[in-house]
Amino acid sequence: MATGAPVLTVLGELVVDLLPDASADAGPEGTAPHYVARPGGNALNVAVAAGRLGTRVSLLARLGTGPLAAPLRRHAELSGVDVAGMVAAVEPVSLAVVGLDETGSPDYGFHVQGAADWQWTDDELAAVLPVDTAVLHVGSISSWTPPGCDAIARLAERLAGSALLSVDPNLRPMLAGGPVGASLGNDPGAVRARLDRLLAVADVVKVSAEDLAWLDPGAAADLDGTARAWADRGPALVLLTDGGAPLRVARPGRPLLHREPPRVTVADTVGAGDSLAAGLFAGLLDRGVTSRTALEQLTDDDLLRVVDDAALVAALNCTRVGADPPTAAELAAARDQRVGGAAGD
Repeated sequence: MATGAPVLTVLGELVVDLLPDASADAGPEGTAPHYVARPGGNALNVAVAAGRLGTRVSLLARLGTGPLAAPLRRHAELSGVDVAGMVAAVEPVSLAVVGLDETGSPDYGFHVQGAADWQWTDDELAAVLPVDTAVLHVGSISSWTPPGCDAIARLAERLAGSALLSVDPNLRPMLAGGPVGASLGNDPGAVRARLDRLLAVADVVKVSAEDLAWLDPGAAADLDGTARAWADRGPALVLLTDGGAPLRVARPGRPLLHREPPRVTVADTVGAGDSLAAGLFAGLLDRGVTSRTALEQLTDDDLLRVVDDAALVAALNCTRVGADPPTAAELAAARDQRVGGAAGD
């Protein structure tokens, strides 16, 4: 990590993911499944992935109580993440119980009511925000769950124009509506309004087709048109993911671009979108893109090189169990292998 380099600041939740252990049985009656506790959450995953790529990254998170808190902090530290922005909280750590389908796609059961992640205040954020923040990434559950979501939105609005702002809705429908969502103060209309507030000041938006289907049920019928429409809402860059289908790269006033993601053997897809985002930020910062103007001036060829690397970061993460993104050396080796393989075709 380069001292004095621009800082990627990631703001959001810490979640312990309980992942099923496929190598263990469930006891003689099948009623005692084994799970492995792994550090997770959108913000932690993005920060860890960026840190492993050599990006100077600061994680702003509220670290809850209990025995699972220390591994969350240590996980970030081991990946070179600056954890000075972690606030010691009195509320509990968020917990997600993860199920995996036959494709490796996750399903979540959440235990998050009253958790530390949703309690941000303006004073807390002002105290921990790095002064040399070049990119601020917000999103996921903390960005649309009260009461802290309002403090996050106010911070984004204050930084608009002075830092590159990135938003990833990263929706979890169970927490955005229904009885569980209601227990957190969420309902679909309120969540959409909170996200609209963030999107109004966003320079970069990463959004999945799955999220779009929840935000706008008609969007799935025309993802190309939706990507263009989202770019016309104000962001300088919209990156729309669709599982293993081509990525859509949209910028206002420019042709829509498509990129095929790398083909890999998938262990699971936990943390794939977070790894993609981190790869995008790392590539942009490596090219000195720390403002909206610089992003707008980036050529399509240079942007696609960044996007291709980001997609490769996500693909490598998918070859491992849980959110386990690659290092810069692993990315470089995989990139060289792809180039060599293409040359040999």
